[in-house]
Amino acid sequence: MSPTGTELLHPDGPPPVANPRVPRVILPDQACDSHCHIYGPFNRFPLPPDRTFTPNEAPETELRRLHDRLGLKRAVIVQSKGHGMDHGPVLDALKVGAGRYRGVALIEPDASQDVLRTFDAAGMCGVRFSYLRHLGGKPDLDKVRAVIRLVEPFGWHIAIHVEGNGIVEIEEFIRSIRTPVVIDHMARVKVEEGPDGPAMTTLRSLLDTGRIWVKVSGADRLSKVGAPFSDVVPLARSLVEHAPERILWGSDWPHVNLHGPMPDDGDLVDFIGEIAPDDNTRRLILVENPTKFFGFQS
Repeated sequence: MSPTGTELLHPDGPPPVANPRVPRVILPDQACDSHCHIYGPFNRFPLPPDRTFTPNEAPETELRRLHDRLGLKRAVIVQSKGHGMDHGPVLDALKVGAGRYRGVALIEPDASQDVLRTFDAAGMCGVRFSYLRHLGGKPDLDKVRAVIRLVEPFGWHIAIHVEGNGIVEIEEFIRSIRTPVVIDHMARVKVEEGPDGPAMTTLRSLLDTGRIWVKVSGADRLSKVGAPFSDVVPLARSLVEHAPERILWGSDWPHVNLHGPMPDDGDLVDFIGEIAPDDNTRRLILVENPTKFFGFQS
């Protein structure tokens, strides 16, 4: 067996909760998980030796089982550094999902147009850039611009992953991007700064551009108190109330690179009820917004 065989793997953290509770919140039909990942199965898609971390196996079949339990019918699967540049698991999921999934890729500046056309036809609709140290650190903005130019003809969106006050530092760069942009995980702001801190103020200002969106995902990563993430509710609610038509929600399953207790995904779904208490707003966040932004069929 190869060095990436399952017997020799030592994942960098615990696996997700195997049987999360059924949420109290009833989701609208065609509700979408706008941010999740898959890993494996490793006997078909072994982990590359140059990966930045080692995930637990979490294949599409388990993602589907989770979504069926929670009441989610659609999902956006984001390529992860755990699989490096091997998009095989996501491409396979897009094929077997038959319209259930859309994908977000990791792209290098030397990617060919043939590869991008293949990805686009398969259901990829965006490219992600991470500014987190454990995922490779701050990317070269010239290379980022080069990738944006590559994907722009396909109408893909740009996903930005930052933390702390990183959103403040690259605000002007984000404003310069002509294609639609989404900020992952509420920019992983410092929850102790509250809804009026500099990062949250910047997020709301970016929402005002009309072409920048925010995922109110990652409550478990921001929270200092754990479920039901009451310390994150004021932050997420301020974004929802400010621009509900440009807000998305995602589970971030299977919650890699967490070293504390794994969140129960039922709690993460019920978090939606705390930040969007009325049915119309929930339908916007979970159905109408992702249908428009990711290009799902209505």
